[in-house]
Amino acid sequence: MKHILTSALALILSATSLSAQTVQNDATAPLHLMRPAYRYHYGLVSPADVKATIDRVKDYITGSTYTELTPDGSQLRRGDFRLTSYEWGVTYSAMLRAGQLTGDKSYTDYANRCMLFLAKQAPAFKARLDRGEKIDPLMMQVVAPDALDDAGAICCAMIKSGKPELRQQIIAHRQYRYTDGQFARMRPVANTVWLDDMFMGIPALALHGDMPEALRQFRLFHDKMWVAERHLYRHGWTPGSYHPSFFWGRANGWALLTACELLDVQQDPQIMQWFLEHLSGLLPLQDFDGCWHQLLDNPQTYLETSCTAIYCYCLAHAINQGWIEPEPYVGQTLLAWNYVSAHVTQKGQVEGTCVGTGLAFDPAFYAYRPVNNYAAHGYGPVIWAGAEIYQMLSTLCLKTNDSAVHYYPVDPKTDEPIFYVGQ
Repeated sequence: MKHILTSALALILSATSLSAQTVQNDATAPLHLMRPAYRYHYGLVSPADVKATIDRVKDYITGSTYTELTPDGSQLRRGDFRLTSYEWGVTYSAMLRAGQLTGDKSYTDYANRCMLFLAKQAPAFKARLDRGEKIDPLMMQVVAPDALDDAGAICCAMIKSGKPELRQQIIAHRQYRYTDGQFARMRPVANTVWLDDMFMGIPALALHGDMPEALRQFRLFHDKMWVAERHLYRHGWTPGSYHPSFFWGRANGWALLTACELLDVQQDPQIMQWFLEHLSGLLPLQDFDGCWHQLLDNPQTYLETSCTAIYCYCLAHAINQGWIEPEPYVGQTLLAWNYVSAHVTQKGQVEGTCVGTGLAFDPAFYAYRPVNNYAAHGYGPVIWAGAEIYQMLSTLCLKTNDSAVHYYPVDPKTDEPIFYVGQ
């Protein structure tokens, strides 16, 4: 009996000891190393992983767009996206940049193939139009542009390609202007200024050699659209004493991207100041999952991919160009990229992008805009962002410290990061 009781007591003590060993508390386990329940990947990624993501996007695009005419020669063969849209002009610029930064010629080849195809077809379509014939609406944008949307973004890409035959294709367009000379539209009401038109018109002016006019237009937009207390741009403006301020995500992306494009051409101190001020308004509004909201200051609106990709590109580009210090910006930049890459499907489609959007002066219009995988606005920004993230990861020494991402200078003698203890 005594033997049985002794054995039972030993079993109880053994079980108690095992239970104590498995309990994680402050004394038994490094709790700060517990893995948080992140919704998307958090932290560093490899350049190879980034390239694989944008390769999927590129492969989907190249397999679903065509540089062909219909059998009767009257129209461009339709694919998933329009080769002549401003969104695809953004995609061409992104492809050219991706080819430059990754060394992968297939990106450059796609952009040049599409733009050269359009330039080759233009004379015949122009001749038909001159004879009074109706022509493919997609080619109307090329041979007779009717708005900045028709010309600006594609002109930028054509200039960036450096090909003389594309430079000759650029057509000047007499855009409607407000009384002070600023780009404006007669819709949805007369004399409406759209923030989108910063990108649709200003970079093309700068790249074409008219930097004074590009800077003047930027100042005009800034005067009307900048809301100083928020460090953000309103989407629309009309003459009058009251100017509703709806801070639409993608429009603010076009404004930030315009500053980047101008700074690539010329380091203007005023543009740099406005670029940095804009970042100071945007960065505090980043959601903890890495994304920005459709209406930037309204967390009840959905998280939107295209504006996040644009901000990610601009941040990474500014770091790569030396306009801003890597620390403390790399953390939020990679957080944005990890969100964007999580919204690229295995097929290479971009999820969560707001469809084409006009202008309104009420919040419901923006909050309820649909999202769609075929919204072309997301594809160029994702490739652009991925290319700059690839460059950033390939050239900077980034390490995790207590699980968070940080930048460290590199000792040139050892190629090892320099850690500043106690600072």
